[in-house]
Amino acid sequence: MSSANSAKILRVGVIHGGKIIEERHLKHHESVTVGQDARNTFVLPSSGLPSSFRIFEHRHNQYHLVFADPMEGRVRLGNADVDFASLRSQGLVKKRGNLYELPLNESTRGKVVLGEVTLLFQFVKAPPEPAKAQLPPSIKGSLWQSMDQLFLIVLAGSLLVHFSAAGYLACAPRVEEHELSLDELPDRFARVLIPTRPPETKPAPTQGAPEADKKETKSEESNNKRRERPPADAAARREQIQQKVVSKGLLRILGSSGSGGAGAFQDVLGGGTGAGDIAKALAGAGGVGVATADAIAQGRKGGGSGSVAGIGELGTSGGGSVNLGTKGDVRVSGHVRDVAPEVESANVDREALARYVRQRLKAIQNCYEKELKRNPSLKGKVVVRFSITPSGRSGDIDVEENTLGSDAVSSCIRTVIRGWVFPFHPPDNVAVAYPFLFSPAS
Repeated sequence: MSSANSAKILRVGVIHGGKIIEERHLKHHESVTVGQDARNTFVLPSSGLPSSFRIFEHRHNQYHLVFADPMEGRVRLGNADVDFASLRSQGLVKKRGNLYELPLNESTRGKVVLGEVTLLFQFVKAPPEPAKAQLPPSIKGSLWQSMDQLFLIVLAGSLLVHFSAAGYLACAPRVEEHELSLDELPDRFARVLIPTRPPETKPAPTQGAPEADKKETKSEESNNKRRERPPADAAARREQIQQKVVSKGLLRILGSSGSGGAGAFQDVLGGGTGAGDIAKALAGAGGVGVATADAIAQGRKGGGSGSVAGIGELGTSGGGSVNLGTKGDVRVSGHVRDVAPEVESANVDREALARYVRQRLKAIQNCYEKELKRNPSLKGKVVVRFSITPSGRSGDIDVEENTLGSDAVSSCIRTVIRGWVFPFHPPDNVAVAYPFLFSPAS
């Protein structure tokens, strides 16, 4: 076919049982596929076709008819009708593997027999776009009739009132406020009430005991001076430490007097227990000792029956140690194996192409392993058909066969192949069919 500016488009009709069951005008120049797969351009009930077969390929602004050896048909070239067998014998078609390819122009028409179904094709002018149906003016009505008149009246009245009020406030003269001077301000006074502090009353001295109060005051002063004055020798310092320890904490409780002059132990443990029996009662307990004032002053940790241990020195014993393991991700692996590709031109070395693809099988394997996590039994074969353009990029990428049953894997593979840049620069597009075999790791 001529350039993209041509006014003619491809028209394809499907005949089954002597009746036209489907007809389509391909306004957008695109390839035409037939087969039993629902994603084809024409879904045909013919049993001799594969799931998808590309019968019309559009490349370089021209359609190409593609057929195989078992297929029958007839094409009108100029003023003569030539069948497929004559096209093959006269060399009017280009062989591409086990397929044959015939370029078409705007005057070409013909038919292709696919088992019980026959395809008729020709190039026709694009039909005009159907005019949009419009209602007559009597039914459509005017803009005023289509509006809610009551709502418009209420809206107009509300806007009139609001804008009138706003205009009145904007045009009304402003009242200037007179600023008062300091002499015109009225005098204001504030009274602060501060309560008076009552005088301190000293306790009256007790009659008959002035000498006792004086002695008590002198003893307190002497005790304060004794506390403030540091002891001169080690024995005095040890005695001072003993007094501080005995007067605080648990030792103070144990040394306090209960009723009748007995100690606190007698209050807690009963009258039959004395201070001298405490050491005997605790003698049989392991790790427990009676701390004396001398032992505390000398810095000991306890008696001879035990020692003090910190929290860091304590340990637990049991049946064994527990290993919580380490955190890691579950790795699902699969095998990807490529088969020798089908290359339809000698301009691309098949072995070099296979080496190029094997170096990038890791990306194909990632596509497979991503879906293998969801379906561990996923395995099968995917055949990808694409073309290598003169610039070395990949084009016309399509999945020709997919026994995996996973569209996600095939879509991911197409995305990977679309980013490849091949080390080949053929003069024209070279079609390649590349199979990949997927199987989970045992």
